[in-house]
Formats: sequence, C-alpha cells, structure tokens
Amino acid sequence: MIVLARSAPPALDAALLRRELRKTYARMALFPKRRYHLNTGRGLAELLGYAGEELAWAPAPSVDAFSGAGRPLGVLRLAPGDAVLDVGCGSGLDLLLAARAVGPGGRAAGIDLTPEMVQVARSSTRKAGLKHATVETGLAERLPYPDGAFDAVLANNLINNCAVDKLAVLAEVRRVLKPGGALAVADVVVERPIPDDGRAEIGLWTC
Repeated sequence: MIVLARSAPPALDAALLRRELRKTYARMALFPKRRYHLNTGRGLAELLGYAGEELAWAPAPSVDAFSGAGRPLGVLRLAPGDAVLDVGCGSGLDLLLAARAVGPGGRAAGIDLTPEMVQVARSSTRKAGLKHATVETGLAERLPYPDGAFDAVLANNLINNCAVDKLAVLAEVRRVLKPGGALAVADVVVERPIPDDGRAEIGLWTC
C-alpha cells in the first residue's frame, strides 16, 4: 500500500466530511441499484476477481451494495479458528467471506462508519447463518477492540479513500493485531500530488 497523503489537510472539517460520507454510503445501502460516482455491486465484484461461487453464496444485499477497491481476501491466508477484523466493512461482503473461511470456531468482526451499511451487513450475516460474525458502527481511527485481538485485519477501499487520519487508522490496526498478524489492504491510490485545497474539498471525497 502507498499512502501519499497521510492525513487530511487542516482546512478540512473532519466532522463534516464524516457526515457527508455517511450520507453517500447510506444512499448506496438503501438504494444499491442506482448509479453512483464509483462502481458498485455485483459487476464491480466480478471485475475485481470475486468468484462466481462467492457471489452466489453471499446474500444479495451484501453484493448489491458492495463498493470495494480490490479483493483483499485474496492475499490473506485465513485458517479455521482465526479471529479477523474487517475495517470499513460496508455491506459486509468481505466480512461474510472471512467468516466462512474462519468457521464457527473463529471470529469475524466488522466495523463501519455508516449505520445503514451496518444494518445491511448484520442482516446478511444472519441470512448466511454466521453466528460468529458481528458488526459494529464506529470509526476506524478509534477501534473498539482490545489490544492483540485479531490474527488478521482487512480494509477494502477505506484507509486512503475515506479515512480522515490514515496514520491513526494504521496505528489502531497495529494495536488490535496479534504479534505476527496479517494486514491486507485494497485501496485507491493517486500517483500525483493533490494540493491541500483540493484535498480539503469535501465534494471530491463524497460526490
């Protein structure tokens, strides 16, 4: 992963940005069939390499509202009994697949900024019968989990694309990972520098 802008510029209102991000992703959760400023849904998942069997197994709402940047589970070696955290889990597609991989003897936790996405993810875990999967509403910069709680952490389209303080997210991920734990990230990277006034434009984050 490359983080070119480690945090939002000082001129950016972090609270306002989070409110606008919630609005954007709430619309995706509630109206997944609409067209948005970024690719979403089954077509995006297929483009990113999710297997047809995975998409057929997962409850449709978690697939329809999917808005990832890659397939981070493709580089994680999850084993039965592992504890895994999905930071910015969105509609829960990666969380569901991770929970299936670790099995009922493991634990899969998801956290997301947007309550509407959390509801989609929770409903999908129930439909899939994944009693060992939980979903919380919260901030990636302040994870509500104890130190060393997880064998693996994944983040799909969250750290560079949506997080206000990227270093804080990475510090929290390191805190909750067990020694030797694994982190898998899929994200959007801009290779050219963006001026501070551009990075402070909330509409460019949420349009």
